[in-house]
Amino acid sequence: MKEFIIKKSEEGQRLDRFLKRIMPEANDSFLCRMIRKKNIKVNDKGTEPGIHLNAGDDVKVYFSDETFEKFEGAASHIDIQSYKNAYRNLKGIIPEYEDDNMVIFYKPSGILSQRSKKDESSLNEYLIGYLLDNGSVDEISLKSFRPSVLNRLDRNTDGLVICSKTIKGAEEISYLIRERKIKKFYKTICKGRIDKAECLEGYLLKDEKTNTVKVFKNEQPGASKIKTRINPVSFYDDRTEIEVELITGKTHQIRAHLASIDHPILGDTKYGDMKFNRKYDTFIQKLTAYRIVFPDDSNIDDWRGLIVRIQ
Repeated sequence: MKEFIIKKSEEGQRLDRFLKRIMPEANDSFLCRMIRKKNIKVNDKGTEPGIHLNAGDDVKVYFSDETFEKFEGAASHIDIQSYKNAYRNLKGIIPEYEDDNMVIFYKPSGILSQRSKKDESSLNEYLIGYLLDNGSVDEISLKSFRPSVLNRLDRNTDGLVICSKTIKGAEEISYLIRERKIKKFYKTICKGRIDKAECLEGYLLKDEKTNTVKVFKNEQPGASKIKTRINPVSFYDDRTEIEVELITGKTHQIRAHLASIDHPILGDTKYGDMKFNRKYDTFIQKLTAYRIVFPDDSNIDDWRGLIVRIQ
């Protein structure tokens, strides 16, 4: 028999989906049959596949160890040490806001939001190491739900990154991002003078081989429509500090969009002006995600009208 006490991070999910996450090799119809035969119980009672689990619920699976291990498959192999290493080794990450369902970190420039190679450490691994350290998750709960980064920043962009702590939080954040209800603002310094606020529109086309993008004024095959709102804050000689609102969120959108109108970001070595960068001896892009605004109609009370910002 295997016993699972549902943690806060896991609550809200259906029993059948919880079982499928911890036993991915088991057939859905088999699991439903085991629930109805009371070989799987919740709080020592027979139940139904579609019930939603709450924190503290006791799920018991009356399978032999051999049967459970067969159905568990790769889900049993969680590299806990990689999370602990990331939490210990990555420096400068700060929780700017945290509640039961979400944590918003400040990510320094130079740290990946999510790793692209198995041996890399990123904010995603740091997040789980952080939650392991404070007891919000454990090795068992990670088999049914893994907290994650839900909005990425480029490696060399610093600023605020939204992360889920619970299934409830992940679902709500994903919905708000998908519906463009979360407003994300950046500060940057770009070449030249920008005198007025405006909403830039264009079409962004990504080259997967080179991991670069191009922005066009007119529609192109395979390109995505993008919108970037800019607002000048102050002007210094040959550069302007601006606030940018990212209305659509595409790879390298802000950097490429500003470069396409001849106002590249200071320090940007991919889309920028190297002569401009050398003048100020800056080769790390000056782009910070500094403010996040949540809508008034979020389904999570704590998030209604929430504003998180860094100075």
